[in-house]
Amino acid sequence: MPRKKDEQPVRRIRKPDMRNVRPLLELAVKEDYGKGDPTSMLTVSEKKRGRESLITREEIVVCGMEIIQEVLKMYDPRLTLKVLIPDGHRANVADRLGIIEGPLRAMHSAERVVLNFLQRLCGISTMTWKFVSAIRGTRAKIYDTRKTIPGWRELEKYAVRCGGGYNHRMNLGEMVMFKDNHLADLGERFEVKLRELVQKARQIPTVKSVIVEVDHVDDQLDRVLPIPGIDIILLDNMGQWQLKHAVEMRNKMCGRKPLLEASGGITLNNVLSVASCGVDRIAVGAITHSAVAVDIGLDR
Repeated sequence: MPRKKDEQPVRRIRKPDMRNVRPLLELAVKEDYGKGDPTSMLTVSEKKRGRESLITREEIVVCGMEIIQEVLKMYDPRLTLKVLIPDGHRANVADRLGIIEGPLRAMHSAERVVLNFLQRLCGISTMTWKFVSAIRGTRAKIYDTRKTIPGWRELEKYAVRCGGGYNHRMNLGEMVMFKDNHLADLGERFEVKLRELVQKARQIPTVKSVIVEVDHVDDQLDRVLPIPGIDIILLDNMGQWQLKHAVEMRNKMCGRKPLLEASGGITLNNVLSVASCGVDRIAVGAITHSAVAVDIGLDR
């Protein structure tokens, strides 16, 4: 869980790969700056320097401070950011997240792009934190999905980590996931062919995990659990009774492995009930695709 600004994060947050992020930042700057900023050129002297603060107008979990440092450099390398509340920490209403100093003209030009990134990323980290907080005390962990804005995945998954959540696969190549439509293609006795496919999947060097999705407990889960080599079983759109039954079946047949992941229709209103069923993971697409940008301003 993210901590307040005077506390340390409970776990180290892996930083985004800037090699993947920088093209997005460059695109955003080019898109907004266009052929220049004549308004700032007309109103602000080239020599004038300024000092403004990033202030949150609501309670948030911070994410994106290092990202906006990169954005500022693209407008003027003399722009600097002093971080007051780092990524992964909570901030209260009216808290200053950081102070930007340098040429005022460039600062004004960069303002919108800086806030676009910061507000969006803090929105995701804050939404994630709400889900993580809602299930505190259970064994479950909150995971994201691939429901991200194209081009933003590296940053959005970083924001999930800042909010205390965990990342599912970054791309199709990281994991093999046999979903319900794949099982349907295998035919009525899918478990025979699935056993062979799981073993083949484990031989692919880039594959970190093998996942199988099931829609029913007694008709599918009981046939999937005996197959060796499966890391995670995805329980798709199941009610609480089915989830509890799945956990009991897994524990009786296999112990604590493979891990069980609930997905589909997860909201802040029902996530605790889902977690209380005993599942290990809960996949929530809403923490990325439905996160609302938070209110942050750049003020003197």
